[in-house]
Amino acid sequence: MYAYNQYDQALVDQRVDQYRDQTRRYLAGEIPEEEFRALRLMNGLYIQRLAPMLRVAIPYGLMTSNQVRTLAAISRTYDKGYGHFTTRQNIQFNWPTLESVPDILADLAKVQMHAIQTSGNCIRNVTSDPYAGVSADEIEDTRPWCELIRQWSSLHPEFAYLPRKFKIAVSGSVSDRAASQVHDIGLHLHRNEAGEVGFEVLVGGGLGRTPVIGKVVRKFLEPQEILSYLEAIMRVYNLNGRRDNKYKARIKILVNTLGVDTFGAMVEAEWQHLKAGDLRLPLSEIDRVKGFFAAPDYLDLAHAQANLTDIFAVHPAFATWYRQNTRDHKQAGYRIVIVPLKNQLQAPGDASHQQMDGIAALADEFSFAELRSTHDQNLVLADVAERDLLALWHKLQDLDMGRANVGTLSDMINCPGLDFCSLANAETLILSRQINETFDDLDYQYDLGEIQLKISGCINACGHHHVGHIGILGVEKGGKQVYQFTLGGSATNDASLGKTLGRSIEQDQVVVVIGQILDVYVELRQTDETFLQLVRRVGFAPFKERVYGTHQKSAA
Repeated sequence: MYAYNQYDQALVDQRVDQYRDQTRRYLAGEIPEEEFRALRLMNGLYIQRLAPMLRVAIPYGLMTSNQVRTLAAISRTYDKGYGHFTTRQNIQFNWPTLESVPDILADLAKVQMHAIQTSGNCIRNVTSDPYAGVSADEIEDTRPWCELIRQWSSLHPEFAYLPRKFKIAVSGSVSDRAASQVHDIGLHLHRNEAGEVGFEVLVGGGLGRTPVIGKVVRKFLEPQEILSYLEAIMRVYNLNGRRDNKYKARIKILVNTLGVDTFGAMVEAEWQHLKAGDLRLPLSEIDRVKGFFAAPDYLDLAHAQANLTDIFAVHPAFATWYRQNTRDHKQAGYRIVIVPLKNQLQAPGDASHQQMDGIAALADEFSFAELRSTHDQNLVLADVAERDLLALWHKLQDLDMGRANVGTLSDMINCPGLDFCSLANAETLILSRQINETFDDLDYQYDLGEIQLKISGCINACGHHHVGHIGILGVEKGGKQVYQFTLGGSATNDASLGKTLGRSIEQDQVVVVIGQILDVYVELRQTDETFLQLVRRVGFAPFKERVYGTHQKSAA
């Protein structure tokens, strides 16, 4: 993975010193509250309902085992012993004191990490496919391109005060695992008719108050032009995006107002001033950055693969875990292993300091000392030899990280909701607990197949509920917490926004309604038909009839 040079390290160290002095002056009463608010947000520090919350950047989800150990130590020393992995592939600490944050940032800097641009109206953490570089369906590794974009966007002086926050995702495989179509900019590496690899560029996607699927603004862009074209998009947005209303300030509003053709023409006009300049990437620079992401020293296992069939016969639970939690690897004899952070006794996305230390040790032993975080709040060991899978599985069980539920109902995305967030309208973590308690039979979940359940505690949609096969949004009505259901969303290649099922549901009936929805699916599905396929085939009528025809405790 990318390693800091002397300039990277100096920048991060200087930022720590700068923020330490700013914090000292604020605590001494020398900086007013409103001025300090802007300074702390530049360093990823929010003030939530009960305590400060620090968001740490994990660029495109990639971490060394040593970095994960540092995160564990931070959670143990400055927090309550755990961290929360987010849908932006970052990690959040929910309980640091304001005074301790400079020390946390200093500890992060020692392992080439920081919290810069994890908040504020700037370009946020660039996200990508968590299987980049190893997936069997990959067209090209996205990690070098994400790193180039990260370097271009970090502390970019022209884009430090955008109309609103800005998010970029990059996908480089046949399957879009980066939710790229619901980002401000989505980049797809693909081959054109001539067999050349380049970028398809989408703009104006996003969730939140106004959910929108991104629109193609350029079908093919030469890779060397990626930074100049991104700069052109950002300039058009920065100059024309609304600043009078934060709810209408995202680029999706501008694209929809102008129309994608007009917006695209404005970008092309701006690009003419940039494309021949310094932002055109030399092949030597592309090759230099690609060199940081060279393949590890894989063993030649093509003719010495483990006899998994025999192992499965002896360990049927391991066979189930292999089916649910591992994926094809482009290197013969290796598998991608997904480590779900969906323990029944923890909030989705949470990992304790013991688990972080433990998974770091497993990365050292089994996966070239590297881990990845995913946008669906899990972790990935990307390079595990098939012959080591059984040993890894046993050790994951010891860490309570071996639950074989990836892709199932209980592998849900869930924002922290009203338990932590000052923006939330409703609790969400109570729902994940109730769902785990009610639908605890994994065989039942396997029979249902892939179901993406996503839960948000407010309209900002940090839980991505708009693109859940089943989406749940918590709202406040008449002083009560109630929940709106959506069906039919997707964040993959066939991206779509879920549609509201009907009137809101009271909290104590949410799990009942989930059960009713699943019953309809089981009754009506055809052979091998997924939940999403059924919703698209039969529509909402049978679900509405089941939920509202028998459900007597819906809120008005």
